[in-house]
Amino acid sequence: MTGNSRVRVSLFPLALLLLVGSQSQVFAQMEEDTTIIYPASYFAEYAPVTAQDMLDRIPGQGQNTGGGNRSGGSRSGLSSGSGGNASSGGRGLGAGSGGNELLVNGKRVAGKSNQTSDLLRRISSSQVQEIQIIRGTSGDLDVRGSSQVVNIVLLEELASTSISYDLNAEMYKDDTVQPGGSVSLSSSADRLSYQVSLTSRSRYEHQVSNEESILGDISPNDLVHEERVRDQRNDEISTNLAYQFGNRSSVRLNGLYAQNDAPTDVDRRTTDLRFAGHPLTVEREAIPNDRHNWELGGDYELDFSNGSRFKLLAIANQDNNVTTRERFLQQDDTSEQKNLYLHTDAVTEERILRSSYTFDIVQDQNVEMGIERAVTTLDSSLALGLLSGTAAPSDAVGGLIPQDVNNANSTVEEVRYEPFFIHNWSLNEQLTLESTLLYETSEITQTGDVHNQRDFDFIKPKVELRYDVTPQLQLRGTVEKVVNQLSFADFVAANDEQDNDSNTLAGNAQLRQEWMWRYLFDTEYRLPDDVGVFSAEIFYFKHHDVIDRMDASPSPDKLVSVNGNIGDGWEYGTNLSLSMRMGIIGMPNLLATSTLNLQDSEVTDPFLGIKRRFQNYQRGRFTFQFRHDVPEWHMNWGMDYFDRIDGNLRKYDIDDIEAIVRDPRVNLYVEKVDHFGLTWRFEGGGLIDGAQCRKRQRFDGRISSGILQEIEHQCSRPGPTYNLRVSGTI
Repeated sequence: MTGNSRVRVSLFPLALLLLVGSQSQVFAQMEEDTTIIYPASYFAEYAPVTAQDMLDRIPGQGQNTGGGNRSGGSRSGLSSGSGGNASSGGRGLGAGSGGNELLVNGKRVAGKSNQTSDLLRRISSSQVQEIQIIRGTSGDLDVRGSSQVVNIVLLEELASTSISYDLNAEMYKDDTVQPGGSVSLSSSADRLSYQVSLTSRSRYEHQVSNEESILGDISPNDLVHEERVRDQRNDEISTNLAYQFGNRSSVRLNGLYAQNDAPTDVDRRTTDLRFAGHPLTVEREAIPNDRHNWELGGDYELDFSNGSRFKLLAIANQDNNVTTRERFLQQDDTSEQKNLYLHTDAVTEERILRSSYTFDIVQDQNVEMGIERAVTTLDSSLALGLLSGTAAPSDAVGGLIPQDVNNANSTVEEVRYEPFFIHNWSLNEQLTLESTLLYETSEITQTGDVHNQRDFDFIKPKVELRYDVTPQLQLRGTVEKVVNQLSFADFVAANDEQDNDSNTLAGNAQLRQEWMWRYLFDTEYRLPDDVGVFSAEIFYFKHHDVIDRMDASPSPDKLVSVNGNIGDGWEYGTNLSLSMRMGIIGMPNLLATSTLNLQDSEVTDPFLGIKRRFQNYQRGRFTFQFRHDVPEWHMNWGMDYFDRIDGNLRKYDIDDIEAIVRDPRVNLYVEKVDHFGLTWRFEGGGLIDGAQCRKRQRFDGRISSGILQEIEHQCSRPGPTYNLRVSGTI
């Protein structure tokens, strides 16, 4: 490259910024602050059916909403107390997730399982007055600590009723066809509004995998062909109700009940290559599963004449999961022998009570004070039966011989209090500062096979500064201490679903919380005339008491590993996103969105003493999505492309090392609205090979011995799925 060409290339980004900047005044006249408003008329030409359809047409939205934090990799996404499964570390609500939040009429849903993102698919577009993208932070918002808030404002009508519905049929690679559908009734009259929804969806999965293994001396070992069919179905009924008592007080209630059974059948054929004739072993597994959950939630809000606000929120939920795994060895054409019985039963309950009071202390300064109490309980039991052992066979383990499993029956309970103080200060028209101080104190008690009680307390500060350089350009800087909640599943023995040679995983009652300091810098630029959005983020997280696999062997001849605290670590990286309407090529109704995540991490491995990345840590990911609307045909079509940056994605355990590689995923769809107002959508998912491959090295004893025993190469292919859906509103 010549010197002149280098100058031309380096000047191109500057020229682009100058071009965009020359048009920004037009956009600034359209928007007086950092809130962007999309009225219902903006979406009319696209003929949307639901509020989600409307959101998908906004640059930078669609798939990027619904809570959670987009920063970081496999560990930074851990919950700090907002949403998620209670037993897996998502207990309580917290004072803000830090990601994008969804509100309806300025309020969030008083629930966790009953998500606002699901609610948007049940709201008819005819009920939406406007969509607000709120990029600022304020004491008037119903959520705090979010990078961006999406508020769906509904029409205020004296009376309106809407019924939305959809029917679908999904076909899988084994030619199985599964039906599904949903119906939702939304109504409002005077001060009351409510919604009731019934949903039934298939989560069927047919997965074929092949494994080839060699011994440590490079001689052939065996070939394993496995077919796994999971016939999961999600049936759910949910309701949301809101009542306005007057101009200053309101109440919202929600309820949900879901049945999510996932019975699984496995057929496995193993060809032994070590002996002449290559003997064949045939096994099958029957894994019935009963899983259901429910949730009740409500919140009350009272506004005072001086502008202050009181809120009280309560949530109760329960998740029940019972699984029985039985394995049978085929002996001849007519008989088989059971050689494994593994029964797990887990019930998780959560009770949350949260109150807060928000008020202005002086002009442009606002404070929210409150406290949250959460009680979470996991009642877990595990029973294992094998052919061998010293005890007598028992019907309690399917007629096999009971096995002693450490920490098989336990009840874990956490009682947590979290007082919080949030100060919001508008320093000037462009600069806002939000400071948060949380104090967490908790007591975790474990009874059953293990008796243990521990107390924890943490101070968790957070400071976020936002600078609106222009109405289009916003800069954000955040420093925060995050304490990840412990996963109750790590406390107790559990089924090992990833390794057929290991039936159970041991629990660890001595775990401590992993915590970190997070440093983030974000910039967001909204291109003029609603052309698009560009955002960039850099992050650095300093981790302490990292939770990973560690040695817990009771004796030299019995190797056991558990999830434990292995020391300190770090991760850093960047997230880049660009969402644009392609008017530059004469296609303003083509919305293209691309995201790129690059990241790295480091921790000291407890088995080998080497520096390595976090367990199962992704180096990055790339996505590309486009949606092309053809309004004159009442049609749109698009594509989703997802790919992960592979390379050194590893999992270290006491006696094996796994490396994982996955192919990209491609989805295509086309959608058409007919003259009756029905929307027809055909979608193909996983259209390319989509292989997921794993290389596992097994060692003779600990991996530190370096004595290689076996190498397994396994690949599975879930295959494509095809979905036809018709939806409409009444």
